[in-house]
Amino acid sequence: MSDRPDTLYADPLAQVGRFAFDKTVVAVFPDMIKRSVPGYATIIQLIGDLAERYAQSGSRCYDLGCSLGAATLAMRHRIHSADCQIVAVDNSAAMIERCKQVLDADSGPVPVELRCDDICSTEIADASVIVLNFTLQFVALAKRDALLKRLYDALRPGGILILSEKVAFDDEPHQQLMTELHHNFKRANGYSDLEIAQKRSALEQVLVPETLNRHRERLRAAGFSSVDVWFQCFNFASMIAIK
Repeated sequence: MSDRPDTLYADPLAQVGRFAFDKTVVAVFPDMIKRSVPGYATIIQLIGDLAERYAQSGSRCYDLGCSLGAATLAMRHRIHSADCQIVAVDNSAAMIERCKQVLDADSGPVPVELRCDDICSTEIADASVIVLNFTLQFVALAKRDALLKRLYDALRPGGILILSEKVAFDDEPHQQLMTELHHNFKRANGYSDLEIAQKRSALEQVLVPETLNRHRERLRAAGFSSVDVWFQCFNFASMIAIK
């Protein structure tokens, strides 16, 4: 179950295909995330802190787009409220298969239900914490408003939604600066310019970022009374929305 270094885009590709969460990505995913997303480890740790604070007794805590279960594990080891259950959902069978191995090797006390399902249609109910950790950016734009409204409706009063996303900026010079700083971050973590360019090409039309203002507007339209950023590094940010 050892993870491999991410070399998926190290060699020139005749044609760069669309990025997909398949077995090749799953095999290198922990290394890919660590070297690609600034602040990821801090966000994961603090998701555990927030779950400890906001998880309500007898409720469900959802990790939507759970990948290999990093946020699930963070919550599992910090939730102390009685009779809580974590529901981890991902539509990638390869991710779910590997996530099950990760969870089976973990001794956290909170029970976890693992689902291979579409987060836009999976059942969500009686929630006190919902995590979308770099997930909404992969959902079709036309489906995002309805998904956020459904998550709001599924939350108990006082419940929270944690939304982490790669974000865009209206100001073009600032957008360019944040992109360059992110690319420098990736270079410092050992990625070549070829890898950066090919990965960026693979993600076009697959990962579609939006501005923080657009996220705020959508969350408030869904009904959330309190919405704001609690973490940001370059063009990666995480928001908390409270019902």
